[in-house]
Amino acid sequence: MKQILPLIALSCAMTAGAQTESTDSIPAQELKEIVIEAPKVIRKADMDVYHPSKSAVEASQNGLQLLNNLMIPTLSVSDALETIQAAGQSVQVRINGRESSITQVKALLPESIKRVEWIDNPGLRYGGANYVLNFIVSNPTTGGSLMAMARPALNQAWGVYFADAKFNTGASQWEVGAQFKLTNKIGTHRDYTETFTTPDDMSITRDETSLGGTMDNSFGNVWASYNYVKPDTTVFIAEIGLSHKFTDKFQYNGLLSLSDGSDDILLTDTHGNKGSTPAISLYWQQNFRNKQMLVMAFNSSFYFGKSYSDYLEQRPDASAAITDIHTDIRDRNQAYAVEADYIKNWDKSRFTAGISYTANRNRSEYLNLDGSIFHQRQDKIYFFAEYFQRLGSKWTATAGIGTQYTDFLFKESDRGNHSWNARPQATITYAPNQSHNFRLNFTSWQSTPSLAETNVVPQQLDGFQWRVGNQNLKTASSYMLTFRYGFNLPRISGSFGIRAFTSPDAITPLLFWEDNRLITTYENSDGLKNLSFFLAPQIDIIPGWLMASGYVQYRMERMRGTGYSLSNNAWSGNASLRLMHWGFVLSGQYMRAQRDLWGEKISWGEDINIIELSYNWKQWQFGAGIIMPFGKYDQGSKSLSRWNRNEQHMRLDMRMPYINISYNLQWGRQKRGAEKLINADANADRSTAGGR
Repeated sequence: MKQILPLIALSCAMTAGAQTESTDSIPAQELKEIVIEAPKVIRKADMDVYHPSKSAVEASQNGLQLLNNLMIPTLSVSDALETIQAAGQSVQVRINGRESSITQVKALLPESIKRVEWIDNPGLRYGGANYVLNFIVSNPTTGGSLMAMARPALNQAWGVYFADAKFNTGASQWEVGAQFKLTNKIGTHRDYTETFTTPDDMSITRDETSLGGTMDNSFGNVWASYNYVKPDTTVFIAEIGLSHKFTDKFQYNGLLSLSDGSDDILLTDTHGNKGSTPAISLYWQQNFRNKQMLVMAFNSSFYFGKSYSDYLEQRPDASAAITDIHTDIRDRNQAYAVEADYIKNWDKSRFTAGISYTANRNRSEYLNLDGSIFHQRQDKIYFFAEYFQRLGSKWTATAGIGTQYTDFLFKESDRGNHSWNARPQATITYAPNQSHNFRLNFTSWQSTPSLAETNVVPQQLDGFQWRVGNQNLKTASSYMLTFRYGFNLPRISGSFGIRAFTSPDAITPLLFWEDNRLITTYENSDGLKNLSFFLAPQIDIIPGWLMASGYVQYRMERMRGTGYSLSNNAWSGNASLRLMHWGFVLSGQYMRAQRDLWGEKISWGEDINIIELSYNWKQWQFGAGIIMPFGKYDQGSKSLSRWNRNEQHMRLDMRMPYINISYNLQWGRQKRGAEKLINADANADRSTAGGR
């Protein structure tokens, strides 16, 4: 569940079916469904639909701010950090059904967003996505827009800078945009302790005292697109873009104290990557008679970059190093994807079928191994068919099955693997009245081994730790059953649910000793099982003025692998409070990251809090905020392996006040980016250099 590759980017036909505004370019086919109406949310058979209020639109300068102001339960949205998560998992973002990025959401005009569809049980067409967030945007005629934003910190070299312009002429639209994210030499501290135990029960503990460090993470994107829309008939889209990682570097300095009484050791641990990813995509949609549609997409991306790692240990009074490890990997990787889907609607039902093909071609050169070159090839083919049916006035049902074929080969060793995997999925919904609904959903997906997990080139991590991939890994399957109860009451709405998950052959790290070296490799484990209880409310404290929303989850899980059986219980969640009046917006947010057990390690993302105040005046927005006004920033992990027990906390100097200035100029009427129902996914893979 750590990484689920979205192979399909297909919009729910229900999304199109519910789109009845007269301004739509492509007439929507109304699919009559059971809906439960509420002032802020409409609950459909497979999604919750949120209509932005006038106050939420007026308080927003872009699509991401509007999403934040909607305060959808379960979602954790940070405009300052530009992140969208749900229950600690990634969220697949779409615009009119087309798979998009957070940057593209930022480029949306708030006035053009008609509704936001929240799908917490994505169907087969979404290719294994955890959650889907779909923005339905209007399609006015002509005009243009210019959006610009700057958000610099006041005490650190950190900030986000963004600009986007759209121009419309007849049936065509051109768009150009750019974004730059600056993170330069942010202070870091690492709290780290570890205990190594050998097979003969000898042990040694190393405590690391932080001597400071820095983090750099600066990147930029530029993009351009052309859309052609012929109403009722054809949509064509061509997009090109370039992403460049200027630097993604972590450097830690520490002093190691050893339990055996040996002299202290100074260490420097540096790792990072940099590189460029150009990409191109083409999209074609054709409507036919009798509510039929054919959609095709092509996408390709390339990655040219390097990954590096340097690890140095030495005595404080010595010039010679005890351990000096250097890894330098140069990647030239390619990815291609093509997808085709057929959609047929009737009054009370819908049928969707599709096929996709994804190819990855990876070439890694190890400069630290005299320029040794390794090649990896991976191919995936995916078929699916899904059927939706309304049953009477209170029930709906969806059922389908997908099949994935995966094949990968390592050229130099002529070794590889291939497999066929099925993806059954089903959902049944019952809505007894206008205020309550119940949904039971079963879903499944596959996770293929990554380039890092299958890389058999030995990489040294420190004085005696090494990492080696496993070319015998097989594609892993995951299954999830979710029961969800949704409610709409005066001033409060939300959901409560129970989720059961299992991945019987999850790909996880495995540690073992070999010739006085502690090796980390990967295996198809004996599986992960967990059970989660969650509650996600939204409360109108003062209607139109003060609103609160949040999500809390308690998870119980168990992981089994070679030589271990571990369990973990933990809670996570987020809470938001927002006050809007007279053009001002005061907001506060707290996020506690999910603690995930994977293999023999429990890891967690950012525990963070943010406060912000903004004011909207005509086309301008002025704001100020502070990241981490309370507590300490924490991101880390805990290893439970009998061979290496350790706990790591990464601390950043994240108490950063910042200002925000946004400008949004519009002329004429805005033409939304043409609607895509699918988006072939082709993401070039990359290597990972060693690091503790």
